[in-house]
Amino acid sequence: MLSQPTVARIGRLIKRAAQRRGGGTALPGLVVERIDPSFLARALSTLPAGVVVVTGTNGKTTTTKMVVELLRAGGLTVLTNKTGSNFTRGIIAGLLGDLDQRGRADADIAVFELDEAHAVHFVKQVRPQYSLLLNVMRDQLDRFGEIDYTASLLESVALATEAGVVLNRDDRLVQPIAANLPAAVKVAYFGLGDTLTEVFLSDHDLYGTSEVPHGAPTQLRSTDVTLIGLAGRTATFAFGAQPQPPVEMGVAGIHNCLNAAAALALVRMVLGDRADGPQLLSALQAVRPAFGRGERIDIDGSPLEIVLVKNPAGFRLALKSYAGDEATTLIAINDSYADGRDTSWLWDVDFRPLRPSLRGGAVVSGTRAWDMAVRLQYDKVDVARVEPSLTTALNELLSTTGPKRIYCTYTAMMALRSLLESRFNLAPIE
Repeated sequence: MLSQPTVARIGRLIKRAAQRRGGGTALPGLVVERIDPSFLARALSTLPAGVVVVTGTNGKTTTTKMVVELLRAGGLTVLTNKTGSNFTRGIIAGLLGDLDQRGRADADIAVFELDEAHAVHFVKQVRPQYSLLLNVMRDQLDRFGEIDYTASLLESVALATEAGVVLNRDDRLVQPIAANLPAAVKVAYFGLGDTLTEVFLSDHDLYGTSEVPHGAPTQLRSTDVTLIGLAGRTATFAFGAQPQPPVEMGVAGIHNCLNAAAALALVRMVLGDRADGPQLLSALQAVRPAFGRGERIDIDGSPLEIVLVKNPAGFRLALKSYAGDEATTLIAINDSYADGRDTSWLWDVDFRPLRPSLRGGAVVSGTRAWDMAVRLQYDKVDVARVEPSLTTALNELLSTTGPKRIYCTYTAMMALRSLLESRFNLAPIE
């Protein structure tokens, strides 16, 4: 068996070689896993505050970014998977540059977003101190099956958590997980004020599901952080029963206001008595979007926004967030494995809010461009052009003047972001 420092050096060499070739960001992690399956557990074993896992169907990348920035504002040194690669090999690859000479993580705490299925594999290797379970929605049915299975994956993560679990009070499949947790594990909730429940539709609201796989809901403890107000990009939270000053969000999208409530609840749990409310809200206001998740790029003096969409709930909230905010619009839908091969979910999205925000008709692109065009026609959304080539579609979008917006699935986002990097000298995805 090779030593921990030796394996770390091998991983770094492979990472540098992959970067020179312009790809393979997870390859070093894959090689390290094959050489030493216990490498990750040892690398993280010396963190004083342990490991945080953020998982769920929607919002993992942005919420993780918020958690990281808030913990740093609270004085902690934080490691994270900056690229959003949420498989264990991606986490290892991202960590390689942050390990000391012994091959151990040099920080106070690590915060990782994890794909629902891969989170289960991760917690078998590394038991987290804290976990944040965001939501359960229909997403990539070809991978995960129905939502009760996804809920069981999240419950496995919660059961492996040693100190504290933060749950979505308003998700009927997440909230009951509390009933099965050991008494020694702290439980906190984030949620919505009564006036906002109709804005954030759950899977139950969309599909009428009524059964939960965990039995009757447990008696709710008080909600630690509640989103109680929305006005444009301004959000108002309550800590317990105490309303806080409004926050002008630096991250667009109403869905990210609920993600912020989740991040605040987790950070308040981790920091405990050291949590400074005004300091956390100030830090939240300064958080900027993760790449491709509402990212705003200046193109010759006009904004271009990239909005990741991957399931009905997320797409609906994205459309609501930008309704009436006029822009030339590109919709890019791919059906690669990372996107989910089944695109029937597009028929569960109400595209009518898109109408008032279109400047001209929508351009649709990607491997499922024609499917998207048909779906828009059923909601009487004008389609200006169907162009399956992402490169051609992006060039046409960039040739227009004024604000621009791209709604895209994951692999389309990665491809488009790469094209924009080379053309406008943007900071690359690390």
